[in-house]
Amino acid sequence: MSALFVTGTDTGVGKTLVTAGIAAALRARGAAVGVAKPTETGCRREAGGLYAEDAATLAAAVEAREPLDEICPWRFADPLAPALAAERSGAAIDVDALVETLRRRGRTYDLLLIEGAGGLLVPLRERTTYADVAAALGAPVLVVVGSRLGAINATLLTLEVLAARGIAVAGYVVNRIAPSPDLAAATNGALLRRATPARCLGELPWVPDAAALLGALRRGGAPAATARATLAALATTHLDLDAVSGSARARE
Repeated sequence: MSALFVTGTDTGVGKTLVTAGIAAALRARGAAVGVAKPTETGCRREAGGLYAEDAATLAAAVEAREPLDEICPWRFADPLAPALAAERSGAAIDVDALVETLRRRGRTYDLLLIEGAGGLLVPLRERTTYADVAAALGAPVLVVVGSRLGAINATLLTLEVLAARGIAVAGYVVNRIAPSPDLAAATNGALLRRATPARCLGELPWVPDAAALLGALRRGGAPAATARATLAALATTHLDLDAVSGSARARE
C-alpha cells in the first residue's frame, strides 16, 4: 500500500486544510487519491447520526465514492481524545481492525491520505496512540505545524518521538493560523529549517476564509468544484507535492 499519515503539533493547527489541499492537488494531477479520518470527536448530532465534519471535508476534496462510515468508522460526540470519547460512549476502538481496514483501502489507491486527531500521541486506547497506527502501517508521517509561539518545541518533540520509534518522516508543513503573524510566527519557519534535518515541504499562508472554503467544499455542486480548485491551487503553489507523494511511494 501507499499511504501518508498526517499529524499535527496540536489540535486546531490546520491538518484538515492541509490534507484536503494535498488530496485535491494530487487528484487534479490525475492520481487516484483516497482519504481516511479513522476517528473524529466533537461530532454534531444529526438525523442520520453523528456527522464527522473533517471526514466529510476530506471526502469532498476527492469526491469520494465510499460512504462516510468507511472513511471515518469511529465518530464520537464528546470533543475529547478518542480513547476518552469512546469510553464515555461505552465503546472501545478496535485498533487492529482499524489498521487492517486502512491497509485494505490503501491497496486500492495511488495514495491514501490518513488524517489523525490532534497530535501524534493522542490515545485511541489507554496505551495505544496514533503513532502506533502509523508504525503498524509503515506509513511515513507528515507533520502540520501550527505556526505560533510554542510551535518549535512541539514540532521538535513530535519529530523526536517519530525518530525514537523508527517511523519515517515525510517532512513538515508550516501553516499560518493567524491573520497577522506575530514575531514567533514570522520566524518559526526559518528556525525549524536550522533546528532539524527533517524536510520542510512548504509554508501555507494565512487563509482568511478557510472555514467558508471548506464549508463550500462540503456543500457539493458548483461551490465545491470552485473550492476544490482553490485548495488544489493553494497546495500546488506553496507545497512540494512531488516530495509529498514521493515519500509515500518510497515506503511501498
